[in-house]
Parts: sequence; structure tokens; C-alpha cells
Amino acid sequence: MQEKILETKICKKCNISFLITDKDLEFYDKISPSFPSPDFKKSGLKKIQIPTPTLCPDCRQQRRFCWRNEKNLYRRKCDLTGKDILSIFSPDKKYVIYNSDDWWSDKWDPLDYWKEYDFTKTFFEQFDSLQKQVPLLNLTAAFNSENSDYATFSWKMKDCYMISGGWTCEKTMYSSRIVYTNNVIDSLDWTNLEQSYQTINCEWCFSCIYCMNSNNCNTSYFLYECENCSDCFMCYNLVWKKYYIDNKSYTKEEYFKQIEDLKQKYFLLWLSVLDEMKKKAINKNLMIIGSEDCIWDNLKNCKNCNYSFHLENSQNCKYAENWWMWCSNVYDAMWIWENFDLWYEILDTWLNAIWTYFWITCYTCNNSFYNINCHNCSNIFWCIWVRNGQYCILNKQYSKEEYDILVPKIIENMRKNDEWWEFFPSSISPFWYNETINTEYFPLRKEEALKLGFNWSTYEAPFTKVQKIIPANKLPKNISDIPDDILNRAIMPENVGNENIRSLQKPFRIVKQELDFYRKYSLPIPKIHPDQRHLDRVKLRNPRKIYDRKCDKCWKDIKTTFKKDRQEIVYCEECYNKEIY
Repeated sequence: MQEKILETKICKKCNISFLITDKDLEFYDKISPSFPSPDFKKSGLKKIQIPTPTLCPDCRQQRRFCWRNEKNLYRRKCDLTGKDILSIFSPDKKYVIYNSDDWWSDKWDPLDYWKEYDFTKTFFEQFDSLQKQVPLLNLTAAFNSENSDYATFSWKMKDCYMISGGWTCEKTMYSSRIVYTNNVIDSLDWTNLEQSYQTINCEWCFSCIYCMNSNNCNTSYFLYECENCSDCFMCYNLVWKKYYIDNKSYTKEEYFKQIEDLKQKYFLLWLSVLDEMKKKAINKNLMIIGSEDCIWDNLKNCKNCNYSFHLENSQNCKYAENWWMWCSNVYDAMWIWENFDLWYEILDTWLNAIWTYFWITCYTCNNSFYNINCHNCSNIFWCIWVRNGQYCILNKQYSKEEYDILVPKIIENMRKNDEWWEFFPSSISPFWYNETINTEYFPLRKEEALKLGFNWSTYEAPFTKVQKIIPANKLPKNISDIPDDILNRAIMPENVGNENIRSLQKPFRIVKQELDFYRKYSLPIPKIHPDQRHLDRVKLRNPRKIYDRKCDKCWKDIKTTFKKDRQEIVYCEECYNKEIY
């Protein structure tokens, strides 16, 4: 259904205009909370209206992302036991950090750190003070996992290393936002992969190397927009094909005779190869399947989801990205898993919740507002790390009657300070701009970030001692020539990194599980840092933007993530289906 534009606003951060529609106002009204009237002469509930945003969608997302550090891990001491631990909080930050086992134990109680709300101070000032006193969990770690200490924001991991945003993965390394993977390295987005390497947005693939936007394929290399293919090399837009090279058919014998030489020729050029294939292929304007009234990419079985990405079985969502399924009535949210309703401004949370706003990494909570890392709670306001709590404010326990009286008063005070219904500001985040995923979505130079008011980390983590550092250009090209001793050394990456991400120019190591994988699939040892490899995969994806463009076949107006001045061939859904299927 077409939305009616009711207002054009100017973002107070970037000064760019953005639109407010009738559907937006319906949503903000629907989720506005109600509390008992603060006027004792009146009975019943009073709705506290949520105002329209003051920031544009991009600036709202950038602000949320300042609170998510996925990939930067540091060595520091546990402030309870003094033991050496791994943490997403750098040791130069003045926070109290506990190891996971101690944090989840009964050795301490989050409610012991309570604060009385002070009406003479701003809310965010008080929240920042509480955050610096309550012990924080060292890692938003891999819950229910085994031998996966270096996995963050993940669940049910086994033998995984350097993973962020994973669910039910085994023997997977250097990958992000993945579900149900086994024996996978260097992959990004989506689900059900096995024995694969450098895949981007692929699903139900087995033994696929350097593949993108392909489904139900196996034993193939360099695929782009392919389905149900096997034993194919450097192919695009193919469906139900076997023994193809560069979209040409070969006999089985001819195919296997040629691809061994082709592997050696193209493996180290994978970025440019996939980029060129993308330009030769026919691209569908939007990757939407079985959905109704939806705009953006990678939507499956959704209804009325606009400006949203990677959603499944969801409805009535906007400015939402990267979640699994069964969500409804959600705005401005990212990294959410299963069964949510009536949500606004959320960053990373899991499982069964309703009526929750301004959350960061909370699980199974209801009727909760402005909370960070709270679990199994209901009716809590402005709390940090509370577990199984109810009627709490700034980690202080109240009765239901006290809670219902105090919350509207605090909201009114927040409104006077222009804080009501604004997400946590970047200035009080424990992560600084160049530590967060903003380096992926909104990259800035140090000078630009500081000018915009963001913090910038200059902490230099010490590098693990090794026997020798080898320049990447001195590595043997053939994996069979790489000695076992590489595990005791470090590789100085080629100079291809972003100067604003310090790790990209630092030596990196190869671990045994990784080396075994490269040998099994005859893959060359990487010459660039794992963080740069991740950014390279990200750059191959289309931007999270919608543009107006003409279909290159029928010339009708279409919406797409391909800008009109880009070289790729883009068809509307009807023309694409006729051509490919």
C-alpha cells in the first residue's frame, strides 16, 4: 500500500531531509507506552506519545552502530579474579569487566549497584555513571558453545574462531552473520553452508569457493547469481547446470582437465573476478522472494517491509536489517532473532519479546525501555545487566505502584532535556568509532569522525610474539610449498588496507585448523589481513540504498540497489525471470 508523505524533516546531525509518512505516524502512535496518570485526581492510563525522529534513518543507524564492537578483541584482567581474559572492551577503558563464568555466577548482584534517579541531571549522564560501575560481561560471547572463545554475538558454536553473529556453526572461521555452517572460512551473510570459502550471500551450498548470491550449488568456483548448479567454474545466471566454464558447456573430462590450471590463475584475483562477473551478469533489481509490498533486498515471505534487508517471514517493518524470522511492527532495528512484536530502535537481541524500545543486546524481555544487556525481564527502565528483574529503574528495585508513578515523571524530565525517545548517544558508548561496525557501514577518516563528535581509539594492542614475520609477497604461491612452521610465524599483509583501521596493516597469524582447510582445498595462503578480507566481501555487496532506475530490458521505472550510472545490467523482476528461467 502506498504511504502518504505528511512531513519533510531535516536531520539535526547531517542536515539532510527525510520523510515522515502516515504509516510512520501510525507506528509511533501504536507503540507509544501508557502509564497511570501522574495526576492522582485522574484515574486510568495516560498514553505518552512517541515523537517522530530528529535524525534521518542513516544517522540513527550510525548512532546505534557506535554501540557494537564485533571484531576487536583485547587482552585484559578480570576485575573480580585478576585472571587474564579476552574482552571486547579495551584495557584503557575505565569499566569494570568480569569473565563470563564469574559474570553469570551468583557472586554478585546487578541490583547492588542501583542509583536513585536525580531530576537535576540528564538521564544519559546518570546512565553513563551507572554503566561505569556495574560489572560488564567481557564478551557478548558464544552462548551454549564449545571451543569457540573467539566468537562474539553467537549461539551454539563448536570449534569456531573469529566469528561474529553466528548461529549453530561448526569449524567456521573469519565469518560474519552466518547460520548453520560447517567447515567454512571467510564468509558473509546467510545460511546452510558446508566446506566453503569466500562466499557472500549464499544458501544451501556445499564445497563452493568464491561464490556470491548463489543457492543450492555444490563443488563450484566463482559463481554469481546461480541456482542448483554443480561442477561449474566462473559462471553467472545459470540454473540447473553442470560442467560449465565461463557459461559454456564442457564434457566432464574437458571440465576437470581445465579447471586445475584455472584455479592457480584466478584464486589470488578473486575480488576482481567476482566484480567482473557481476558486470557481465543480468542482475535482478531487488532480491525479493514470495513477499508483498516490500522494498529493498533479501526479503523472503515478508509483507509490508520497507527499506529493510535480510528479513524472513516478517511484516510491517521499516529500517530493519539482518534478522532471522517471525518479527512484526518493528522500526530501526538490527540483528534480531525470532518472535518479536512492537519494537523500536533495537540493536542485537534474541527470542520472544514485545513492547521494547531502545535496547542493546537484551534477551527475552517485555515492556522494557532504555536497557543494555538485560535478560528475562519485564517492566524495567534504564537498567544495565539486570537478570530476571521486574519494576527496576537504574538497577533499583521498586514496587509496581512506585514504578508506575516514577516512570512518567522521569519521561517528562527526559522530554525537557530533549532526551525522550533518543537512542543512547555515541559519547557514552564503551566502544569508539573505529572499533565499531561503523567502519563497515559508515567509514570515516579520523579527522572526519572527530569533527562529527565521535570518539576515536588510539589504543595499540600488543602483538603476540612469533619466531619470524614474513612479508606476504614472499609466501610461496602453491599451498603444497607452505611448511608447518608457518603456524609459528606471522604474515605482514600487503599494503591494501584502510589506514583508519590499524589492524589491517599489522601482521596476522595462520592457525592450524585454517592451514588444514587451505591444504585440503588447494587454496593459497591469504596475503591480506582477515579484517581487510571482511571489508572486501562487504564492498562486493550493493550499498544499503534504494535508487530509481530503468530496467535495461523493457525500460520501465524500477527501484533497485544499483545506481543508474553503474555498469551492471539490471532487469525488473519480470524481465529477469523470463531471461533466466
